[in-house]
Amino acid sequence: MTFQQFSFDSRIERGIAAAGFHTPTPIQAEAIPHILNQRDVLGLAQTGTGKTAAFVLPILHRLQTKANRRPRALVVAPTRELAEQIEGVFRTLGRYTRVRSLSVYGGVSKRRQAAILRRGVDVIVACPGRLLDHLRDGAIDLRHVETLVLDEADRMCDMGFLPDIHAIIQQLPTQRQTLLFSATMPRDIRTLVEAFMRNPITVQIGQTAPVASVSHAIYTVHPRAKADLLLAWLQRTTRGRVLIFTRTKRGARDLTHTLRQRGHAAAALEGDMSQRQRQRAIDGFRRGRHDILVATDVAARGIDVPGITHVINFDLPDTVDAYTHRIGRTGRADATGEAISFVSRHDRTLVRAIEKTLGERLERRWMEGAQFDSPPPPRRSRRRTA
Repeated sequence: MTFQQFSFDSRIERGIAAAGFHTPTPIQAEAIPHILNQRDVLGLAQTGTGKTAAFVLPILHRLQTKANRRPRALVVAPTRELAEQIEGVFRTLGRYTRVRSLSVYGGVSKRRQAAILRRGVDVIVACPGRLLDHLRDGAIDLRHVETLVLDEADRMCDMGFLPDIHAIIQQLPTQRQTLLFSATMPRDIRTLVEAFMRNPITVQIGQTAPVASVSHAIYTVHPRAKADLLLAWLQRTTRGRVLIFTRTKRGARDLTHTLRQRGHAAAALEGDMSQRQRQRAIDGFRRGRHDILVATDVAARGIDVPGITHVINFDLPDTVDAYTHRIGRTGRADATGEAISFVSRHDRTLVRAIEKTLGERLERRWMEGAQFDSPPPPRRSRRRTA
């Protein structure tokens, strides 16, 4: 199957060819025909399966019919990074069209966004909070929106955006197409589907487990020995880009400092950073200025960087779903990847849950020549002499 079978506008076909796309991924092959037929679609798929292009291409095709520079498509995403990524796909695939798109999120100038909105855009890709700010200011008119996309919907629910989503939808025409994409199907998502979608077609690609091209392994390690284990692993492993997850913002900063002290090109990505700092960290990771990015879960769904060979859970997340979303940063588009987790005794319950989801036992590993599964000796305090 090729993209030509969808009979896209010739300008979009040129954009597809220029982007180097040849064969649709499974979710693209399944979802695009339904979206082109104006059906509501519930897409269930892991990250890295090509779902962004699955909705971007049909929207671009629809927007060729007329151009009034009023927002006709709205995409709502949970994080700034994901909003930027999606808007970038619109620009890449729509490069030969006249479609104008804008990403709208907090942490940057609202005045500049409002000025662009006044000049007119066809597509808005927005995070809920800043979108509601513009709606309250009267800077955005959503009365002409024909297609609504809720991307990473389960993540938005996890982050407490459900009331914002309801408030946004109240501003939209009732006659519209609604597309909802999610990696999991919790109760809140079912509520959204029942309340705001009309006889949706469900497209599910695989299960909610991580993609099959990712291998999984764990090291049992005392919490105080994790940094030593990581440094030993980095020294002995051939790798490309490495994405490391910590539980806390302070943990991300401290670990990044440790890695830099030991000569590694590392950057941190955490919630207290400004948008400019976060974008600089991601751009540096993407362009190879540093090959290690240490992140909190703020980055779990917003990073689309090719060549991530390893995802390391320095700290395990709280749930299997969160594990799945972290691991989705590697093994994308049928590439291979490896997920490494540092676990302690209190992580056993989650490890068993992950194994149940994967349907297989996680590989147990150890680092030869080092006893990382026992705590390091306590530091002795120095006696002061008179």
